[in-house]
Amino acid sequence: MTNLTPQTPEKKPIYMQATGKLPYTLTNDYLFKALLQKNKKVLKHLVCSLLHLQPENVKSVELKNPIILGESITGDLDGKIFALDINVLLDNRILINLEMQVVNHMNWPERSLTYLCRNFDQLSRGQDYTDIKPTIHIGFLDFTLFPEYPEFYATYKMTNVKNHHIYTDNFVLSVVNLKHIELATQEDREWKTDYWASLFKATTWEELKMLAEQNPILEDAVATIYEITADETIREQCKAREKHVREMNTVLKEKEVAIQEKDAALQEREEMLGQLDREKQQNAQLVQYIEQLQQELKRLGG
Repeated sequence: MTNLTPQTPEKKPIYMQATGKLPYTLTNDYLFKALLQKNKKVLKHLVCSLLHLQPENVKSVELKNPIILGESITGDLDGKIFALDINVLLDNRILINLEMQVVNHMNWPERSLTYLCRNFDQLSRGQDYTDIKPTIHIGFLDFTLFPEYPEFYATYKMTNVKNHHIYTDNFVLSVVNLKHIELATQEDREWKTDYWASLFKATTWEELKMLAEQNPILEDAVATIYEITADETIREQCKAREKHVREMNTVLKEKEVAIQEKDAALQEREEMLGQLDREKQQNAQLVQYIEQLQQELKRLGG
């Protein structure tokens, strides 16, 4: 007998109605933090992808530095940047710092190392050093840190310079290069790290929807992105962060131009000094030649 019970049509996610350019991409550090703070499941899966852990084996992911979403975030242009980094305590045993950075201040190794050291210095007075929690800093960079060594996902540890023996696994720096997702290794693809990078770099709803179709957790992430970008207060803070980035880029460009002008002036000065030195040598040779002629005239006259 034919079943005449009408089938309830599957309800499409609300973000499916969105089209065109995203209001802000996840390279906006405010939106990046808002997503990972709002959706702990997404945060957990991102961390597991980066650390090559199975989500089912992770019991807890605690965000240590939440903000009140929608409230104003301030910073300055004098090198002291308000960082919307994300401090995570994984299973109460591993400290992880996640940071999105799109402006190249030409100091990332020093900056990331400073963050890592601050987080690593976690013991209270009287605690044993063996109680220290492994600490990892992971930067998502929208620029290539070492142009001569481009790499999608790089990890750095303290090692012996002679035999490359690792000094400790408890002090780790990693970098995800959002400019070179195409360099993802087979291992990066197996752990879906390239999917996350593509999510952060997506500029349209169509790109996000395509990613959501390929991965359930990314579908959850896209739904949260739609929800938080619909919040006017969050959009205002994203706008403020974009303004801050533009101002920083302007300042850095002005510094770059000033440095180039200074270098050009120094080069011109060096060229002038070189020319004066050559003329001095020529004059010295001329004086020597004249002296030789005078001596020869004296000899002939004598």
